[in-house]
Amino acid sequence: MPQPLLSARHITRRFGGLTAIDDVSLDLKRGAVHAVIGTNGAGKSTLVSVLAGELAPHAGTIFLRDQDVTAWPQPRRARAGMGRSYQRTTIFPSLTVHENCRIAAQARHQHFWHWHIAARNCRSSNEAADHALALAGLDSARSRVAGLLSHGGKRQLEIAMSLATSPDVLLLDEPLAGMGAEETGRMLELMASLKADHAVLLIEHDMDAVFRISDEITVMVNGTVIAHGDPQTIRDDAQVQAAYLGEDDA
Repeated sequence: MPQPLLSARHITRRFGGLTAIDDVSLDLKRGAVHAVIGTNGAGKSTLVSVLAGELAPHAGTIFLRDQDVTAWPQPRRARAGMGRSYQRTTIFPSLTVHENCRIAAQARHQHFWHWHIAARNCRSSNEAADHALALAGLDSARSRVAGLLSHGGKRQLEIAMSLATSPDVLLLDEPLAGMGAEETGRMLELMASLKADHAVLLIEHDMDAVFRISDEITVMVNGTVIAHGDPQTIRDDAQVQAAYLGEDDA
């Protein structure tokens, strides 16, 4: 079995008297899509924010390639190889698709000593942006204004921007939200193509998509993990069926 690229051990996060995450552990491995599912309020997005370094845990430890990164802030984790997307699309709508990716690449490939060179001429940032667009299937849209892309195209661009930072771990928070069947299919193909070289965490409410793409699934209810396993194990779990899969808002 491959060693985890990212490991979380006994993570707990509270907001006042509310425990949003309670003793959650998981491993993200290269070559696998690991989905985390649960109803609204289960703690999924809070978990992603803790893993990414945007929220500090009140208990627990996070390892990135065996390095304890629990105290690292989000920018340091991003430079070390963690990329993420958000529930709401976060792009620069007035810039081109390529410019969006180049700016993301500059955050990872910083050259402060090249102050006399225009950012648009930075070779390493442009090469990273080109590579990310190729991986994300957006080569043909590189010159388009990002704000004119379809909803699915914008979500695709957001993943490309994450890829431009050369991550090993991708944390994707509801990347399929608001997509139609065709756009969902393209996004699933993209995730399937990326997992060979990345560890992918997927937060998603679309259960058909989750069971199509996932290698492992963790189920959360009220901040705790109630089940973990391969898709068939999760389908057959009576506790999961009662707590989540049979609910209308799944």
